[in-house]
Amino acid sequence: MLELDPNSTASSDYLDPCAGNSSLLNFTLVELNSMDIAYINVTKEMPINYAVPLYGYLMPILLLITIVANTLIVVVLSKRHMRTPTNIVLMSMALCDMCTLLVPAPWLIYMYTFGNHYKPLAPVPLCYTWNVMHEFLPNLFHTASIWLTLILAVQRYIYVCHAPLARRFCTMPNVYKCIGYILFASALHQSPRMIDSDYSLIQITWNNKLVDVCRKKSADWVENYITIDVYYICYYVFRLVFVHLVPCIALVTLNLLLFRTLKQAQKRRDILLSSKKNPKNECKKLRDSNCTTLMLIVVVSVFLIVEIPLAVVTMLHIISSSIIEFLDYDVANTLIIFTNFFIILSYPINFAIYCGMSRQFRETFKELFMTRASSARNGSSRYSIVNGPRTCTNETVL
Repeated sequence: MLELDPNSTASSDYLDPCAGNSSLLNFTLVELNSMDIAYINVTKEMPINYAVPLYGYLMPILLLITIVANTLIVVVLSKRHMRTPTNIVLMSMALCDMCTLLVPAPWLIYMYTFGNHYKPLAPVPLCYTWNVMHEFLPNLFHTASIWLTLILAVQRYIYVCHAPLARRFCTMPNVYKCIGYILFASALHQSPRMIDSDYSLIQITWNNKLVDVCRKKSADWVENYITIDVYYICYYVFRLVFVHLVPCIALVTLNLLLFRTLKQAQKRRDILLSSKKNPKNECKKLRDSNCTTLMLIVVVSVFLIVEIPLAVVTMLHIISSSIIEFLDYDVANTLIIFTNFFIILSYPINFAIYCGMSRQFRETFKELFMTRASSARNGSSRYSIVNGPRTCTNETVL
């Protein structure tokens, strides 16, 4: 979750120059007492009036729906006759989306559902656990999901616009390697955040009594060898460019190219249908390919709708923190809460898209969960959610 601190400046002694994170479900834990000691206070991180109903009451419901929906996607797409390069990417996206919400969910429920957000957090191991479950792992999975969405669009573009290249590049071994590289790159990108802060216990006065609370400060290697300003500016600029801007711009471009190709294919289909020969098989293949292309355009469009606002606010925050301060952080943090919530809301939507737009997904789902004749029919299933007849040269679809 991107959380913005209005006091975050490049000259701050403790606060990050770009405090907060531009990915889903992360927490910048900053609160200064009279001695300028930073300690963890969840209540001060975001507008509680919005955080409690969205993350405390609605999030557990969405968590349950997401787990069920994405598990069904994985079960259906993992069937042997459904295993194709594109479906493997779709299945990986479902797993990453589910983990992005599932990993920090226990903390969200504890803090917001059970109303413990106002309590000081201690001891130190608990603070490290908080950091891992709310910053490192969710960022890792969300970043991987973003890059997998880009791979999905690139793969479909190759199938539709450069079919001869599909035999060479869009193979199962290449897809597995690509997914592995993405997960490794996501972990590498986030690895500095695992060790860029140190935690220690201090005592503060809370509810008229002394209590232990975690003190958070930048690690010595950040302060002494890189400097806080350089470290956080580099981290967030890299994230803005390579996790938000480049993927979003590439996805918009690929979506436009696919949509244009879709319209051209529809014209060819109309010509085939109006011809005297009326090659029905060719028309059916073209129609199936168009349906799958349209389905993936919808999947990518949903992703862009929820990700672009987050990228814009992240960019504005970086500019406001490092160049000229102009951002109203009360408004920005409120917008971010809703933006992150809509990202969570988008996770189970893909299941509805597949069911609504993929005939083979519906048929496989019915075979698995609604009939007792699935074993008899599985042997005759020759189609993929996005690949149609399983050929070694190209993926047509549905």
